[in-house]
Amino acid sequence: MTDQPTFEAQYVEKRSRLTTFFRYILAIPHFIVLYVWGIAVGIAVIVAWFALLFTGRYPQALYDFAAGFLRYSTAVYAYITFLTDRYPPFSGDTDNYPVQIRVPPPKAEYNRVKVLFRIILAIPVLIIVYAMQVVYSVGLFIAWFAIVILGKQPKGLQDMIVLGVSYQQRAYAYLMLLTEDWPPFLDQQGAALGGGDGGTGLPPAPTTQAPPAAPEAPGQRGSLSGGDPLNG
Repeated sequence: MTDQPTFEAQYVEKRSRLTTFFRYILAIPHFIVLYVWGIAVGIAVIVAWFALLFTGRYPQALYDFAAGFLRYSTAVYAYITFLTDRYPPFSGDTDNYPVQIRVPPPKAEYNRVKVLFRIILAIPVLIIVYAMQVVYSVGLFIAWFAIVILGKQPKGLQDMIVLGVSYQQRAYAYLMLLTEDWPPFLDQQGAALGGGDGGTGLPPAPTTQAPPAAPEAPGQRGSLSGGDPLNG
């Protein structure tokens, strides 16, 4: 069983011009909650680091607190990066939200060496996170104009933003010690859960099969074989 979280995002082409235009003003209350909750989670992760180092186990209460913040921050990032128009909830309960990260339960025991050197091991991950933030920032900048002008979110821009936000949030899970292995560059498991569409949560396109052959008309088989069954 993998301890990697999975990112899922539903794609809806038609979007609200009005809420997109004022998106960052509407998100101000969430910025405040995100900041305060983030400080508390930072303290909780430090406590969890010591617990993991000495016991090899992540205290369940601390794990749930950090995982709830990760789910909440994912919903907020999805809203401010135009992955969805739905206003996010002020909690980590995002089961019904169109964009979410699914966090598995804690492992029975964690590798203490990986916990001890997490800051050093996380350096390559942080570099990729920075690159991904550049990627989705470009995507959301273009998407803002596309939605405000056309009222639609182009699928290519959606996928571009999903790529960046997905890696960022799965990397945050690694930094918060929720998982002990580097996040994969592409969330293949999330893509599988999402129906094979890059983790977008959409079902795969139906396959097209050729219709069954029409039944042969009387006498057709004989004519094809070079003879008339009635005339021998």
